[in-house]
Amino acid sequence: MSIKSSETLVEEAKRSIETLNSEEVKQLIEKKEITLIDVRDIRELWKEGTIENSKHIPRGMLEFWLDPQSSYYKKNKIQDMKKIVLFCALGLRSALATKSLVEMGFKNVAHVDGGFDALKNSGMNVIHKEKK
Repeated sequence: MSIKSSETLVEEAKRSIETLNSEEVKQLIEKKEITLIDVRDIRELWKEGTIENSKHIPRGMLEFWLDPQSSYYKKNKIQDMKKIVLFCALGLRSALATKSLVEMGFKNVAHVDGGFDALKNSGMNVIHKEKK
């Protein structure tokens, strides 16, 4: 049996989506032009923190929380429809997630090359979430 590798899926996704680097994201945040979404697992946020003012939507729930037809829909998860920029740890999951949102019909969506590590290393503020 031959299956596509996860690496192939990510590379295919990256060819069809917008990718931003950490400096571009910083500029867009300063202009208040984006909604930054962390798609990492909650345990990653507890362990490493997240970028200040980002929203958390776990990768496994992204499509469901943003689909008004889904029973899991979170009506106020994204109040304004600014550019949606997704990030994960390194930019692999967020690439797949961004492609999925584009396929759902979202127009103004991108992901961060290098993910949380790149954002953190570019000097963005990291905050720590407490376990609930």
